[in-house]
Amino acid sequence: MIDHRTLRVALLGAGSVGSQVARLLLEHADELEGRAGARLELVGIAVRNVDAQRDVELPHELFTTDAHELIVGSDIVIELMGGIEPARTHILDALQSGADVITGNKALLATHGAEIFDAADQVGASVSYEAAVAAAIPILRPLKDSLAGDFVTRIFGIVNGTTNYILDRMDTEGADFAEVLADAQMLGYAEADPTADVEGYDAAQKAAILASLAFHTNVPLEAVHCEGISSIGADAIENAKKAGYVIKLLATCERLPAENGEDAAISVRVYPALIKRDHPLASVHGGNNAVYVEAAAAGPLMFYGAGAGGVQTASAILGDVVSAARRHIAGGVGVGESARGTQPIADIGRITTRYQITLDVTDEQGVLATVATILNEGGVSIATLEQTAVETNDGESRARLVIGTHRAREQALSATTERLAESGVVERVVTVLRVEGE
Repeated sequence: MIDHRTLRVALLGAGSVGSQVARLLLEHADELEGRAGARLELVGIAVRNVDAQRDVELPHELFTTDAHELIVGSDIVIELMGGIEPARTHILDALQSGADVITGNKALLATHGAEIFDAADQVGASVSYEAAVAAAIPILRPLKDSLAGDFVTRIFGIVNGTTNYILDRMDTEGADFAEVLADAQMLGYAEADPTADVEGYDAAQKAAILASLAFHTNVPLEAVHCEGISSIGADAIENAKKAGYVIKLLATCERLPAENGEDAAISVRVYPALIKRDHPLASVHGGNNAVYVEAAAAGPLMFYGAGAGGVQTASAILGDVVSAARRHIAGGVGVGESARGTQPIADIGRITTRYQITLDVTDEQGVLATVATILNEGGVSIATLEQTAVETNDGESRARLVIGTHRAREQALSATTERLAESGVVERVVTVLRVEGE
């Protein structure tokens, strides 16, 4: 029998993911040793309350409230506390002590990633974070390693399971947003405060991480354009269906070419978008995630699977642990991040796509002509138009226009929508949805 070296593993946090990581490290120690080439000894679990009820029964002697003492002397530190502090301080302490770090903390990486990666480079340690985006789906390592020699042109995908669950049920069942959100909270898909999910903030953090890896440049969270799904109602779902689309909250990371005197740039954005019903992303149901990658040589690739869940996320964490252990055995410094470029990040106004604009208008002669004129003057060309009557409580006659456009620049579309809202014939701009995947 081979006499393997023992590596000390510290775990920070024992929530739904952390407790599963601890269980798997203990239960599969022999298998993991064979794969890693080292014995992975879980030396402790730092928590706020050592006596708290947990999903998994774990040896009580492993628990401690002293994270700093646990970190010192460990070879690998797994951070699953979440949030910014004290997670940031603990990770920096771990790196300074020479440990490799495994984390699933998307919020921390999206806001302080550059600082953390620089700290790792200074001491030759590594930071791995496969679990930070799409849980068990292996997407970050392929971007970082497998596609490092290719030229990724665009990434777009569903990276938040809560919003996909909500929009999917609204599409397939005709359910109301508030009703489905309540069900999602009851099932544990959504938090008691669902703001981070439904307003797109969670997806924006993941988009920043994906773009940084795909385009080898640091993308700060504040550069990500973010819109949520709280304005999507049953009418928007039905209008999308009639036009052959499904609505998904998409994270889109795209290279924009140099044109019209503007330099090449990166666009990173999150918003509810229309996807053709025969596109692979349209078939992603429930709380699942999927990321669609377009690369110059590899072509289109799609990564699909569970985007959340304790044991699923633990799978990604343990994959990173085994890789870190192998590096320790092989020796040498950790492989640094490739996000060292300085490509400019474009404002949302620079993107070009097609749109579906839904307007409530006064039902009288000349309205269509006025709307068409405003769109034409704004450089937005009509591709399709559907008009239906709208019931009102005030006895006034109203109509609803659902306008599909040809490709237009976001800046032009935004200015034109403002003109429509102020035109006197438009009672309300109901929704403006972009089309992706074409």
